[in-house]
Amino acid sequence: MQPDLHSRALAAHTLHQFRTLSPLTHCMTNEVVQSFTANTLLALGASPAMVIEPEEASQFAAIASALLVNVGTLTRERAAAMRAAVKQAHHAKTPWTLDPVAVGALEFRRHFCLELLSLQPAAIRGNASEILALAGMNGGGRGVDTTDTAVAALPAAQALARQVGTIVVVTGEVDYVTDGQRTVRVDGGDPLMTRVVGTGCALSAVVAASCALRGDRLDNVASACSWMKQAGQIATEQSNGPGSFVPAFLDALYNLNARSKHETD
Repeated sequence: MQPDLHSRALAAHTLHQFRTLSPLTHCMTNEVVQSFTANTLLALGASPAMVIEPEEASQFAAIASALLVNVGTLTRERAAAMRAAVKQAHHAKTPWTLDPVAVGALEFRRHFCLELLSLQPAAIRGNASEILALAGMNGGGRGVDTTDTAVAALPAAQALARQVGTIVVVTGEVDYVTDGQRTVRVDGGDPLMTRVVGTGCALSAVVAASCALRGDRLDNVASACSWMKQAGQIATEQSNGPGSFVPAFLDALYNLNARSKHETD
């Protein structure tokens, strides 16, 4: 049975809540995407913080609204800081999200991500190959790129969600969001988004921030995916390629819901 399509009206309502809360989002992300990730969160109304020193990361994870762990440029030193932050987040009941970048292709990060799963992530966001690998169902990928389709990884995502007790997002041309029992799909976006570094990693940060919201976490996470898909479509229409896409994308995120807001003023 085809998963239900996520409602854009619900996404708009959730975005209003998101901007009201402005989640303080602790991003332990990779070196390549830090600026883009921070700007994405700011455009949507969140408050990003990049804290990576082990002692500080542990301390900050306890006061943040949400934590993101992205293993894109993982080192042993970063792993130690991430492990400390996740343990503190777990203790403080701060929701944390895992982005298992290239987990199927490299052993060190695969073992590290599997170790972290016992600390109960609120959400996991990855491409099809990453989710397949994390679920132990093959999947390798080509570095950070997937070699599988999102729909092909959906059974693995559902199994992983049930096993860990979390929300799993498998992204691609269509995004699927599941808790292992209920699954929704999010349409939209554009292939141009894959030609700009950091759109997937930034999505993981938005997913992490959305986990700080009250209400149904699956719907909140699906709304986060919807905001990024909508902005991607708008930015593609207004740009001529990857170079002009980035500012158009940030503007589109910032202006999401603007029309409906003006209609109600």
